[in-house]
Amino acid sequence: MDFTLTTPALLFPAISLLFLAYTSRFLTLANLTRELYARYKTEPDAKIKGQLHNLRYRIAIIRHMQIFGVLSFFGSALCMFMLFAGLELAGKYLFGASLISLMISLGLSLLELFVSIDALKLQIRDIDDL
Repeated sequence: MDFTLTTPALLFPAISLLFLAYTSRFLTLANLTRELYARYKTEPDAKIKGQLHNLRYRIAIIRHMQIFGVLSFFGSALCMFMLFAGLELAGKYLFGASLISLMISLGLSLLELFVSIDALKLQIRDIDDL
């Protein structure tokens, strides 16, 4: 297999798009957390407290998604540097590590999606009870 500078460079656009999606999710959850916190301070409710707990968990997952995304991006850049320096074997290992980091980030994204869906199901079930 021909392993050149262009191979790890293929990850750059994908990781950049992931960061946009992750940042958007984070900002949405941060705003929702602020709104629920303000509501909870004016009228404490166990349901709001439960939602805030769920949001805290989701934000932690997103933080880890972003960390592994950064590691993947950094690994790809370092891999390109190693290839540029003529260290092909080190570049291959770094590329493999960056792919693993990317897969972990995507797996965490999937976990966050499931947690998000569960939270929505609870909200809808609450409406059904009314």
